[in-house]
Amino acid sequence: MAIFSTTIFMFLALSLSMVLASDHSPLQDFCVADLTSQVHMNGIACKDPKIVGANDFAFSGLHKAGNTSNPIGSVVTPVTVFQLQGLNTLGISLVRIDYAPWGTNPPHTHPRASEVLTVLEGSLEVGFITSSPENRHITKVLHKGDVFAFPIGLVHYQRNVGSGNAVAIAALSSQNPGVITVANAVFGSVPDISGNILSRAFQLNKSVVNYLQSQF
Repeated sequence: MAIFSTTIFMFLALSLSMVLASDHSPLQDFCVADLTSQVHMNGIACKDPKIVGANDFAFSGLHKAGNTSNPIGSVVTPVTVFQLQGLNTLGISLVRIDYAPWGTNPPHTHPRASEVLTVLEGSLEVGFITSSPENRHITKVLHKGDVFAFPIGLVHYQRNVGSGNAVAIAALSSQNPGVITVANAVFGSVPDISGNILSRAFQLNKSVVNYLQSQF
């Protein structure tokens, strides 16, 4: 009996952890986000359903190329709950990513979402890094029509390996997946992480760390 009870407890604990690892499921037909609400909660309060209309579930603009004239040569156009309020509680969002020739979407993570990326134009080198201690680098070159999955929370990137522009669309398993760009977070935090910490962590001279921090 004790073994059975322990097994049931472990199963329930595992089930609960799986539920908590994703966005909350809707408890009604929809919960259009009310971005003006002063209520602070894990998520976004619902707009009065009586005044919800078709425009709350629509977004226009993903056909437009983003401006890649920046140091990394890429730009992300997001469609999260903040651009499309009808996504609230639906657990999904989209982004369009434009890449200049040899442009890069630098190493980053989405703390709240897995990602499925589809190449619409051009060729991309993509990859992700598994967790420690293996830190295995899994990478592949994708072409038009190819699809690649990035597991939740893992550091990943894309790079245009063609001489022309590239375009991709990615779906993410959260209405608000979040993004942490590794270089910006480490070297551009506010306030700064101590140079003593970073020089030890990266095995770099402190002057190099100071230079890197000045770039962000």
